Amino acid sequence: MKFIDLFAGIGGIRLPFDELGHECVFSSEWDSAACDTYEAWFGERPSGDITQFTPSSIPSHDLLLAGFPCQTFSIMGKQAGFADTRGTMFFEIEKILRYHRPKMILLENVKQLRGHDKGRTLKVIISVLEDIGYSVDWKILNALDFGLPQKRERIIIVGFLDSSTAKSFEWPNNHDPYDLSEILEPDEDVDEKHYVSDYIKNRRIERVQGKKLFYPSIWHENKSGNVSVLNYSCALRTGASYNYLVVNGVRRPTSRELLRLQGFPDYLPIVVSHGEVRRQSGNSVSVNMVRAVANRMEQARKANLDTWTTENHDFAMEDKPVASLSA
Repeated sequence: MKFIDLFAGIGGIRLPFDELGHECVFSSEWDSAACDTYEAWFGERPSGDITQFTPSSIPSHDLLLAGFPCQTFSIMGKQAGFADTRGTMFFEIEKILRYHRPKMILLENVKQLRGHDKGRTLKVIISVLEDIGYSVDWKILNALDFGLPQKRERIIIVGFLDSSTAKSFEWPNNHDPYDLSEILEPDEDVDEKHYVSDYIKNRRIERVQGKKLFYPSIWHENKSGNVSVLNYSCALRTGASYNYLVVNGVRRPTSRELLRLQGFPDYLPIVVSHGEVRRQSGNSVSVNMVRAVANRMEQARKANLDTWTTENHDFAMEDKPVASLSA
């Protein structure tokens, strides 16, 4: 298949589909440092801001991938069978889907999308996708179930134009074991810059008094100051305190460890600063989780190849300027 990778970040959603042998024909990401990593890993630099592209300027494709920002939609009532999404990044996805009608879609977002704007945001997304013609399903998955020692829950939305393929799709039901020791580098090999100050270390020790300590472990401090000693990492977050995750109570995770926690293999080079890796890994997806979904989508596709058509544009929308599009 040919696919496009929107809001691509560092390519966590793309990687499993590359592994399946599919071809990325277009990618879009606005952050320049993320583009540096993406280019080093995939050999191509993503195009910039997706809002600057018309649907007709994007190559034809069979699959659309997108980890899009979550925004509240202004529901203006029903016109032409769907709710208004103008002014949101999902609107960019909608325009492309209406024009190209790719056979399959995979969208990713934070778990909170389920209850965002009292559930209306997710309801609008599903309504729009169904109006375009997709059979849609969604599920919240946790990276902990896919062999990664990170508690990271995300909502995955899949859609299929072909109803037979949709019926064949089954969500992965993994409970793969994880092992923190396989992620962590030996403390003695870690640069001193990652070690916390004596002040931070002593505060952590004070706050785990009476708790069972074991190694390897990650000590997580929440907003209230409580410290948990865990055999996994809490969700990597871009805007979190620099010291909210402390490995074995003495140091912060290294760049390679952060990427491993998201499932990125070691053969991918690190080409940006540690600060950028922290930001990029916190914004990324768990590759193992996406890989499991991608494999199930591939199975459903292969089971129904005879029902797929070669033409996607039967109901294509005219490629109009954004200002003239109406719900």
